[in-house]
Amino acid sequence: MCGNAEAGNYFLFLKKKSESATVHAFKTKLAPYIQDDCLTIECAITVVQKPKVSETKEVIGFGELPSELSEHLELLLDEKQGADVTFDVQGEAFAAHKIILAVRSPVFKDKFFGPERDSSAQSIIIDDMQPATFRALLHFIYTDSLLEGHGSRQEMIRHLLIAAGQYEIRRLKLMCEDILCRSLTVGNVATTLAFADEQGLCILKDMCLEFIASSNNIKFIMGSKGHEHLKRTRSSVFVEALEKLSKLRKT
Repeated sequence: MCGNAEAGNYFLFLKKKSESATVHAFKTKLAPYIQDDCLTIECAITVVQKPKVSETKEVIGFGELPSELSEHLELLLDEKQGADVTFDVQGEAFAAHKIILAVRSPVFKDKFFGPERDSSAQSIIIDDMQPATFRALLHFIYTDSLLEGHGSRQEMIRHLLIAAGQYEIRRLKLMCEDILCRSLTVGNVATTLAFADEQGLCILKDMCLEFIASSNNIKFIMGSKGHEHLKRTRSSVFVEALEKLSKLRKT
């Protein structure tokens, strides 16, 4: 019995010694990573999850969805809900929203929110513009687009361009000038040239001069009503057109 007890104690001693050596070796390896008897372990876990939507099923991207902002603002203008200012244009009333007008036009911004603003003003008289032009102006302010059909009407575009300059709506002014540039004909080029010179529209004026100088129908241009008006009211630009034509013919 004593022999068995001694053998058992001996094996227990060896076991503890082995465990102590293992722990010592383990601590030795971890020593660089242990501070104040604390071991911090950092793990990076990657979770792979299968898509719930079938790979063959098409998903519509947000980039393909058309914006509804202009439609909603146009509806707001038409329904007049929340309008806080009214314009009297040649006897016709137009309701609008000061904040939208101010965002789109520096002139309206100064009028409604500038240092000299009249916060109590609820009605404004516009006596230098036709109702149709003001309606088209408001439509562009709210929707950033021209009223349907106005792009082909030269007279309306000219009036709208003047209004855009008056209220400093640069994008509308450039759009109108571009339409006039692309709509030049032998019948309207002289009238358009006089208009461009009067309004200081350099791009449109240059396009008109180029059109006249390169046209094979100079006789029709010279015989148009616009040409007579140009010669009578804008003599300097008429001379400029003749000089450009003369230079081109010499080359």
